[in-house]
Amino acid sequence: MQEFPPLDLSAVVTTLRAAGCVFAEDEAGLLLSTADGPAELAAMVERRAAGLPLEHVLGWAEFCGLRIAVDPGVFVPRRRTEFLVGQAAALAPERAVVVDLCCGSGALGAALTASLPGAELHAADVEPAAVRCARRNVGDRGTVYEGDLFEPLPRSLRGRVDVLLANVPYVPTGDVALLPPEARIHEPRVALDGGGDGLDVMRRVAAEAASWLAPGGSLLVEASERQAARAQEALRGSGLIPRVVVSEEWYATVVIGTRPR
Repeated sequence: MQEFPPLDLSAVVTTLRAAGCVFAEDEAGLLLSTADGPAELAAMVERRAAGLPLEHVLGWAEFCGLRIAVDPGVFVPRRRTEFLVGQAAALAPERAVVVDLCCGSGALGAALTASLPGAELHAADVEPAAVRCARRNVGDRGTVYEGDLFEPLPRSLRGRVDVLLANVPYVPTGDVALLPPEARIHEPRVALDGGGDGLDVMRRVAAEAASWLAPGGSLLVEASERQAARAQEALRGSGLIPRVVVSEEWYATVVIGTRPR
């Protein structure tokens, strides 16, 4: 293991750059600010140079101004998904009932409810590691359940949900092998693989969403631009009124389905 003198930024940058890290300077600064001494810094740099996602090395990811704990093996929240959270905040009524499905680290629910005083949050994920992580991030803002999609949620939520966040996997099965190694190797496949056309899980969510949403409540999912039309069809077929919002700045596509009032 290489050792680094205290605050030796240039040596860390050189090592990260040699390992192919595109943003070596920025990453070096984060590692230096997080490491508790040269020995820990050396270990962190070694893990990052070996290909571990930066967020797993640091133990956290920045999302919507929050520091979200991200354990190894847990899906790393993408910065583009902040656009989805912003759309959800614009739709949420006062004292909103929020559900975060496929919650992963719990980043979306935690970020949304941080901006919504009095919100009631329920989150769920099928991965035990994600659930443990989400419980740390959600804290006393809400409750996190372990289980598949709606299955673990309290039945009392039916017809009451104002905002349903579902950051479902939407990478087509055939494209998973094309993902960067950081995602393909170090993140759970269940958080990435969306089936043949990438929309299998989204369709499962859409099929039940109307029965959980309050009148006027909305489901928000992320998709690729080429999937947007098919995603809208699925939402429309489930009794929701669909629309698509796109951010060129974030390179993000969000499909929204609203239950008629």
